[in-house]
Amino acid sequence: MKNHTAADVIVVGSGAGGGAVALRLAERGLHVLLLERGTFLPKEQDNWSVDAVFFKKIYTSTEEWLDREGRPFRPSMFYNVGGNTKLFGCSMLRFRERDFDDLEHAEGLSPKWPITYDDLLPYYEQAEALFGVHGNDDNDPTAPRRNGYPYPFPPVPSEPLIASVADRLHKAGLHPFALPLSIDVREGGRCILCKTCDGFPCKISAKNDAETSLVQPALATGRVELMTGAHAKRLILSPDGKQISAVEVLHEGKLRKLTAKTIVLSCGAVNSAALLLGSAADGAPNGIANSSGLVGRNYMCHNQTAMMSLSRHLNPTGFQKTLALNDYYFGESGFPYPMGNIQLLGKLQSGMLAANVKFLPRSVGAALAGRSVDWFIQSEDLPEIDNRVMMDGNKIRLSWSQNNLTGHRRLVKRFSSVLRGIGYPVILTEAMVRHSTSHQCGTVKFGADPAESAIDPYCRSHDHNNLFVVDASFFPSSAAVNPALTIVAQALRVADHIAANDFQCHVSWQESSV
Repeated sequence: MKNHTAADVIVVGSGAGGGAVALRLAERGLHVLLLERGTFLPKEQDNWSVDAVFFKKIYTSTEEWLDREGRPFRPSMFYNVGGNTKLFGCSMLRFRERDFDDLEHAEGLSPKWPITYDDLLPYYEQAEALFGVHGNDDNDPTAPRRNGYPYPFPPVPSEPLIASVADRLHKAGLHPFALPLSIDVREGGRCILCKTCDGFPCKISAKNDAETSLVQPALATGRVELMTGAHAKRLILSPDGKQISAVEVLHEGKLRKLTAKTIVLSCGAVNSAALLLGSAADGAPNGIANSSGLVGRNYMCHNQTAMMSLSRHLNPTGFQKTLALNDYYFGESGFPYPMGNIQLLGKLQSGMLAANVKFLPRSVGAALAGRSVDWFIQSEDLPEIDNRVMMDGNKIRLSWSQNNLTGHRRLVKRFSSVLRGIGYPVILTEAMVRHSTSHQCGTVKFGADPAESAIDPYCRSHDHNNLFVVDASFFPSSAAVNPALTIVAQALRVADHIAANDFQCHVSWQESSV
C-alpha cells in the first residue's frame, strides 16, 4: 500500500485476534492496515534471562492502571508485535463442547454462548494448523469432537521424570494426556526444548506465537501494512452515529486520523473496552458500541493457582510443560459442579520464585525449584456485572474481585492429595490473583440480543455496522482452559464473515482450510 488511506480494513492490535483477522482478510484479497502500539520485541540474550524477565520486567509495560480501590499498579501487559502471545505458555486447548452451553457451577451459572462448538469446529482445525500445534487428546476424558482431523503434529514427548509422573497418575486412576502446544518441534524445527519458554519470549523464534504464526505470514501476502508505534487513542463517529469514520492514532508524536471501510478492534479485553469507553461522544455518550451499558463489564481472568509438588529427588527436566489432566473438569463423585483444568508449568527456576514470593532467599528458591514438579491449576470464574473496566480520567481502572472459588479450592485440595499419593509429600501453592490480567476476557460480550450484548455473534457492533471487536472481549464465559485457540478460531470465522458480507469475497469452506 502506498498510503494508509488505501486500506479496506484497519485492525487495531497485532495479537491472537488481530493477527488472525489480518491474515485471513489478506488471504481473501483485501488490503489491511495493522496497527500495533508497540514495536517488534527484540531477539536478544535477555529474552531468556530470569533476572531481566521476572525481576527487571524489561518487556512488561511501564504504564500505570488503578485497581478497585483506586490504588495504582503496574499490569502484566506486553505491547509488541504479537501482543501478549510473545510471552504466553503456548497451551492451545479447545473449549469443551459443554462449555458453549449453560453450565451450572457451585456458585452460579456460566451462560450459554450464542454460537455452538460446531460453529467453531472447522476454525479450531484451521487455528491448530496455523499455530503448528503438537498434541494428542486420546486420553482426555473431556476431549471435544475433532471431525476426523488429527493434531497437525504429534505430541511433545515427556522427559523421563515427567513420563514417570504420568505413569503414576495413570495408576492412580487419572488420565494425563499430552498438552497441546504451539512450539516448533517438528522435524527440522527451531525449538530446542529449553527451560525458558513459559513466560519468556523466544530469541530463536521457536515459539509459534501471533507474530510468527499470523503477522509474518500476513505481511508476506503483500496486502498487509504494519504500522508500529501506533497507539489508538480514540474512535471517531460518523455524523449519524451509525459508523466509525476514523481511528485517531498517536504516531511519532503526532495525532493522525486513519480511515477505512471497516474497523476491527483487537487490543485485548481490557484495552478494547477502555478504547470504546474513552471514545464517548455526542452520538455515544456512554462510549462506543455501548447502548447496552455492558462495555467494560463482566471482566473475567480465571481462578489460577501455581503448585509446586516437592520430593527429595532432584528434577533434571529441561522442558517440563507436556502434560494436562481434565479428570475433574466437570466435577467428581459427590461434587457435580465444574472444577477445572490441570497442566504442567514450564520448569520453575530459583530466580522466578524469588521474583514472585517476597522475602524468599534465592538459595531457598533454588533448593525448592531443583526438587519440584510444577503445575498450573485453572478454574472458571463467572461473569459479574461489577467486575469491570472503567476509565478514571485518562487511566484505566480495573475493578475486579474473585468469585466461584468453591470448585477451584476443591480442585487444588483434590490434586494435592493425588500428588502426595504418588510420591510428592510436600505441596506448596501460590494463588495467582493479584491484579490478574492473564487470560483476560469478557468485557464486550457477544450475543444476538442488543439489549443483552454489545456485539453480535460475528463480533459486529450492534450500534455501528462497520465496527468489530475481535479478541477475548467477546467471551460470555471463560470456560477453564487457555483462551488463545478460541480467540484465533473466532477471529478466522469473523474474518471470513467480513470478507463475504462486507466485501463480497465469497469463498467455500475448502478454500478457507489451511
